[in-house]
Amino acid sequence: MFHKEGYKIITITLALVTASVLLIDRFVDLPWLKLLLMISMLVVLILILQFFRNPKRLTKLEDHTAVSPVDGKVVVIEEVFEKEVFNDKRIQVSVFMSPINVHVTRYPISGKVSYSKYHPGKYLVAWHPKASEENERTTVVVDNKNFGRILYRQVAGALAKRIVNYAKVDDQAVQGGDSGFIKFGSRVDLFLPLDATIKVELNQKVKGGESIIAEKI
Repeated sequence: MFHKEGYKIITITLALVTASVLLIDRFVDLPWLKLLLMISMLVVLILILQFFRNPKRLTKLEDHTAVSPVDGKVVVIEEVFEKEVFNDKRIQVSVFMSPINVHVTRYPISGKVSYSKYHPGKYLVAWHPKASEENERTTVVVDNKNFGRILYRQVAGALAKRIVNYAKVDDQAVQGGDSGFIKFGSRVDLFLPLDATIKVELNQKVKGGESIIAEKI
């Protein structure tokens, strides 16, 4: 199952790989070189297919938990001052995605979308401390009856050149539902209230839509 953001790229890649294999078969005489080139083309296709995969996730809908918005590794857990929307202190949990991770962005919690904004910016490496404020990014806030307002931010990295955000103001977010896509590696920051109980640790691997990031009873 592949994400709709990949349909065009997958089709183009498939056409190019098919054409390349036919040309290699026709014009390359050395058997070992022909095999090597064909395997290389197959590897390219497999990499594109795995990047745009969209596996089904079993999200347990709960207002007292916030799930990871993406697959990846937890690289930040700290108290910060969030100045774009809240202008107060929040707990930031950041998940870094490598190019081999699933890049679908999912709603961390159910509720009403009250804020959604795109910011053009730089392409610093995703783990850079200033990436959350200076890189190309989108900011989305979901109002939840238990957590209050939760903010998540898609942040472009050095390779990510396109962020897709489906969330629009007044949309009804469903926890674990598809809210966007980031192409070719980056990170997502989640900003939670200070009284939320964090359920993950640094360097822990998480799954979007399933792994519980925080809890608030």
